[in-house]
Amino acid sequence: MRLTPAAVLTCWAMMAVPAAASANDTIDNDPHLSSFAVATPAKAQQPVSFLEAWQAIVSQNDGLAAERANIERTRSMQDAARDLYLPSISATAKYTRLDKPVEIKPSDLIESMPIGDVVSGLPIFDQLFTSQLTKREVFTSSIRAVWPIFTGGRITAAQDIAKGQTEEATQLLAMKQQATFEDLSKFYFGVALTQQVLDTRIEVENGLKQHYERAKKLEQQGQVAKVERLQAQASYDKARVERQKAQRDLEIAQVALTKLIKAEAPAVPSSSLFVNESLPPMSSFLNKTLAGYPGLQILDAKKKQAQGLMAAEKGKYYPEVYLYGNYNLHEDDTLAAKTAPDWAIGVGVNIPLIDSSGRSGKVKAAHSAVTQVNYLRAQAEQDLTVLVEKTYREAMQSLEEYNGLASSLALAKENVSLREKAFSQGLSTSLDVVDAELYLASVKTQRAAAAYQYVISLARLLAVSSEINSFNQYQQYQGLEVQS
Repeated sequence: MRLTPAAVLTCWAMMAVPAAASANDTIDNDPHLSSFAVATPAKAQQPVSFLEAWQAIVSQNDGLAAERANIERTRSMQDAARDLYLPSISATAKYTRLDKPVEIKPSDLIESMPIGDVVSGLPIFDQLFTSQLTKREVFTSSIRAVWPIFTGGRITAAQDIAKGQTEEATQLLAMKQQATFEDLSKFYFGVALTQQVLDTRIEVENGLKQHYERAKKLEQQGQVAKVERLQAQASYDKARVERQKAQRDLEIAQVALTKLIKAEAPAVPSSSLFVNESLPPMSSFLNKTLAGYPGLQILDAKKKQAQGLMAAEKGKYYPEVYLYGNYNLHEDDTLAAKTAPDWAIGVGVNIPLIDSSGRSGKVKAAHSAVTQVNYLRAQAEQDLTVLVEKTYREAMQSLEEYNGLASSLALAKENVSLREKAFSQGLSTSLDVVDAELYLASVKTQRAAAAYQYVISLARLLAVSSEINSFNQYQQYQGLEVQS
């Protein structure tokens, strides 16, 4: 859909552009504009190139900062997953109070023997030879270590999942950068477009003002009728209103751009709209998009996570093998403590027989997740192909429209000159002059809108193909600046 001259101001009412120098000249020379100048005092402005604006967003944008923090989080989780292969070592201390000390008597030993029923009832021996194994208050402390040797691949799967999450976070940042780059191009060059619209409105206002002054003189000389002078005056007043409206749109839009790049002073775009003589073939953009688009890389990372989850669930069918060891740090002065070993090491095996976690269902679910990602990636590649082809054709259409309107611009300029001369000689009406001025303004606005659409389409192509850094080359070295 092509932007008409009237739609340009409506579409970009939320954009911001600094007032042109010619606007100040008009205000100074027109008594009708003195109150407007007083109501809007000039503020110090900050010229910003598109490259500088992009660098400011990369370093200061909160959304990008949030994605970087997410990357740091996933990297920390990935580091934590690496520690799963390390042994788990813990120090424990326990205090226990028993209802009575643990003692062993000779009668207890004799009664436990086969002849215990024959020989019994030796209280004298119990009094003399009773041994206390533990006291009522027992304190123990030890160091225990467990080192996994084989876990059925679950540790490796956990590390693969953590790595996939880090890759996903990295690509999310890249996608956020691409989206932010497109937003900046719309705001920044939308401001440049509105600036040119304002310049065009100023030119129309100045032209119709001169026409109005000329019509007043011709009316005084009796060369034109009063209705011609009224037509010229009405057209001039309407042009002044349109210029004031464009000025207000610029102020609103400039605020939006300033807030976006977090500039200290009102931002003024120093880079204007541009076009290129030609574009690389569509296949180059398409190949780069399918090879490096972050959205596809995100799906690959999700597939890796799903595969890791499937491996982890399958690992629950395998036994766990681990080494363990225990060393006592403290022993009481009791017989039980003295007879207990100071340390112990061994190998343990844990074989799952019946598992209540639903491992078979989870394996199927993980397999379905892998299949889902495969279908999503295929659909994403198809959608990206359509997007690149559509955007490329839109860019070429805008470029063709801009170039095709060059002859219309030359005709409109010549028509204004001829209509002014004819009016001075009484061979043309005031309405003819006004129509010529408005037609010239519409052609200029339509060319500027076509250039804007081209720049936006180019920015989108470079964003989806991960070639954001090439934008400066298209702008500075190959770009043809669009003049208002």
